[in-house]
Parts: sequence; C-alpha cells; structure tokens
Amino acid sequence: MGIVDKQAIYAKAVEKHAHLKKYIEDFVAQGFPLPEFYVQLHSDMAKLKEINFIYPVGDPIFIHVHSLTEKGKLYVTIEPTLTDILKSTFDDISEAMLREAPTEEPHEGKAEFGKVLEALLGRVTIFEHEKETLFSRRFPSLYKRKIFITRADLETIKYFLRRNIIENGPLEPITRDQYIEDIHSVGTDWLHIVHKIFGMMETNVKFTDDIELDDFLRSMSERIGRPVSDAKPIIDGALPDGSRINIVYSSDVSRRGASFTIRKFTEKPLTVTQLISFGTFNAQIGAYMWLCLEHGMSCIVSGETASGKTTTLNAILTFIDHTKKVYSAEDTPEVIAPQPVWQRLVTRDTGQEAGKVELFDLVRTALRSRPDYIIVGETRGREGAMMFQAMQTGHSVLSTFHAPSTTQMIQRFTGEPINVPIRFIDNLNVAFFQQILYEEGRLIRRVVSVDEILRYSKELDGVMVRSVFKWDPYTDTHYFRGMNNSYILEEKIAPQLKFEDKRMIYTELAIREQILKNMIDHNIFQYEDVNHILDLYYKEGLEALPPEILPEGIKH
Repeated sequence: MGIVDKQAIYAKAVEKHAHLKKYIEDFVAQGFPLPEFYVQLHSDMAKLKEINFIYPVGDPIFIHVHSLTEKGKLYVTIEPTLTDILKSTFDDISEAMLREAPTEEPHEGKAEFGKVLEALLGRVTIFEHEKETLFSRRFPSLYKRKIFITRADLETIKYFLRRNIIENGPLEPITRDQYIEDIHSVGTDWLHIVHKIFGMMETNVKFTDDIELDDFLRSMSERIGRPVSDAKPIIDGALPDGSRINIVYSSDVSRRGASFTIRKFTEKPLTVTQLISFGTFNAQIGAYMWLCLEHGMSCIVSGETASGKTTTLNAILTFIDHTKKVYSAEDTPEVIAPQPVWQRLVTRDTGQEAGKVELFDLVRTALRSRPDYIIVGETRGREGAMMFQAMQTGHSVLSTFHAPSTTQMIQRFTGEPINVPIRFIDNLNVAFFQQILYEEGRLIRRVVSVDEILRYSKELDGVMVRSVFKWDPYTDTHYFRGMNNSYILEEKIAPQLKFEDKRMIYTELAIREQILKNMIDHNIFQYEDVNHILDLYYKEGLEALPPEILPEGIKH
C-alpha cells in the first residue's frame, strides 16, 4: 500500500475514533514521537532497533507496539474507555437489560445473541435529544423507565456489552490480533503475549482484582464445557474459535494467583508456501513432503513445545490426495484437513467414567472406519501403540510428538506409557524435527532435520536411521543430504511410480520443488488458493496446473 493511502487511512481512523485520537495526543504529549500507522505488519520490522507502530485489529480497536520506554517492547491495546460516569450508566443499563431479558425469545449463536442485546438495549435507553419530543411529553410514564444517553456514549456501551457478554472481555483486543500466538496471565499482573513478529511483550491489559479474574476464568471454562473449580483446578480445552486454553484456577496450586495460557488458533491454517517463504523449511523439503504424503508414507512432526509442529502438520495435509478419506483424532481440535471426506473426532473427559472417550479409543475406532489416512493430533500415551498397529495394518498415519531427535523419539515411543516394541518402529517412515529459536529479537521456527526410518536391526537391537535434510543455523540454509541416497524416495515411492530407474525419483522431486517455487513467485499463499492448485493436480494431473506454475519443459 502506498504511503499516501496509509496516511489517508490513518487520518480517517483518527477522525472516526475519538479514543484513538486522544490516545495519540496523550502519547505525543509525553515527548514521544508520533507513531507510524500500518494496515499490515511485515517480518522485517523485527530487525528494527526502535519500533513505534499502530495497526488496526477491527473497529474500534487498535494496537500500539513500541520500544520507547525503559520496559523495552510494549504492547498497548487502544479501545473505547468507560469514564466513571459512563461506567455508572453502563451498570444501570446492564441491570435494566437483565430485568427485560426473560421476555426475549431463545437464541442460538453469536449473531442471534447480538441481535437480542441490540433489542434489549433499545428497549431500556433513549437518546438525550429526545427528552423534549412531543411523544415523550404525551407518555411521560413510559420514558421515566428509560435511561437517557448520547449517541456517542451508546456506541461505547454497545462495544462493552458485546465485549463482556459475547466476546472475550478484557482480552478481546488481544484475541482479535492476527499476529498473536500466545497469551499468558498470572494472577492480576499485566498480561504478556507472544507476538509473531516482535516476540514476548508485556501488555497494558490486566484484571483489576482476583474476583474479576475468577469470574472471567469461570465464564471461559463454562463456555468450553469444562467448568473449573477449586475441586478441579486444572483444565485444558478449546475456545469457540479453536484456540487452546489451559487454566490453573486455585491459588493453592498456582501460588501467584489463578493463571491461564491461550494458544491462538488460526481458522485458516498457514500454507506450505507461507512456511517456505518464512524459512521454516525450503521448497525441496516441501517437495519431499509432497511425495511422502501423496504416496502414503507415515510421518511424524516432532519437536519442543511451541515449535510449530501442528502448524506444519496442518500445512502439509494439503499434499494428501484430496479424494482420499481422512480421519483425525485429538484431545483438543486443532487439525484442519482440506479433504472433503474428513472425519473429525475429539476426546471427551467430562461426565461419568463410563462415558469418557480417550484418544486411545478414537485411534482404535479409526481402524474400523477404514480411512486412508489417520491423523493423531498429538501422541502422548498408549494411543501411540495403537497408532503403530494402524501402520502395521497398512494405514498411513500422521501425528505430532514431543522429542527433539530420532533417538529420543524412539526412546519415548518404546518406553512408558506408550510401549511400542522397538522392532515395530520401522513401520514409521519419516520424522520431521522442528525447533523454535530467537533471532534478533524475533521468533523463528525451523525444520532442523528430516530423518528416514530404514529398518530394525536384530543384530544391533536398534533402529537404523538416515538423515536426508539438515539445517545449518549459521547460514540459515537447508541442505539435502539424501540426493541419490534416499531410502524412502528410492525404495518406497519410486516403485509406486513404476520408474524403471529408481533415480528418476529425484527428477520428480525437482519438478515438485519448482512448482512450489513458482507458486511463491506468483504469490499463491492463501489457504484456498494453495488447496485449489493441489486439488487440480489430484483430479486432473500435472498438466491441469496453470501454465505459470508448471516448470519449463512441461506443457499442457
């Protein structure tokens, strides 16, 4: 976007939103420079020594990130404010609406609830300028029950009603921000967030006291159907938007006060082309993943917490033939598959013991459903043994796992509580290992190794493994060590493609690598667009792809 357009949008936003104008005036009055306005941020901003940006996250909320104080980088939410007088009016309106609420029809979903709130608000309020109208003089008793309010104040009241009742309360500005990965809160201290570009930052958001915090956590836990209490102080679950939340409610357990962590969920997953452009892995690894998933290899994306395992898993699911049947089993719904025939199952840990459904049960059920691919959101327990049984019976299995290397991954799989016999480990074909790192003040995620599981050696009583891709942290480059030496490509996939010379598989790898590079060159990053390209490929073949995407030498 050109600078003129950006300044015009800035001026319009300041003119429209009095709270934004006041915030900027107060900020500059303290001797700070005028913040720059951006509609979108970009990753290069993380390299700047000084940051001072404002960006919108949906009317009427704006975010200000800056590094102009002794605290370092700060994350400031800019939203309408309730003065003491308006807060009193807000409380009066809320009470009046509660009295009227029983007369309203039942509602379903946010949209209907929003309409109910609007109707109730209109029923209990009247604009100040209507005090002296003819109608009000004729029916004074009717208007005595109304609360008078200005049009500007009504918009602020509407915002806080929706924010506190329908949306996420004090967290609403943060949860709207597409650049947020995690939200951390401990007691009534200032909240901290992990920003996709600027990393960990303190915010200007906090709960006023323990009562407000407890009310918020009870409300959030009830919304996800897992009520928290002193008797059950720790819960995990998914918010309506799919974000994962962990709550530690009791001060007996969390000594600095009730705490929670929210891992933000993106409704549309990041795509393979986006991850390649971010440097998470290169186009050659993307092409290798494509060949593996298209031809039914069982793969695990492994790494530490927050290393981006689920993000990578979701991105590469588009490489599975879109005509195949996919089955996913999870504790918390995070997997998103683009295949039309996708059975999505989630565990249930509430209610009576007999009614609980564990991940083990879901994976076992998958074997009876006869899917082409089984996706286990995250393997932690005995469902891992069932997962390897699925591999043995010819199912392709994908999952995420917590282990930084193949050695430790095998140790965890073969130990308690998973207990996979070591001779069964070679049913797994490929493991992708991912790490999270800080570079110049920003978070980066990298696939650091791609390992092929070759076979179990009875003589060594161990599993033979070959690393085919390695990441060099000094040059931030991925190297292909498996050229003319890849067991999976030559012995597993090349025979499926009926290549007379198994080395032809490397030409196939290069073709797909170039397709991914061409997609990036033509800005094909959106989820629907990437899936469309792969959908064309699986339905009509390579020649059906747009000519600008095809490598040279391949024609329609």
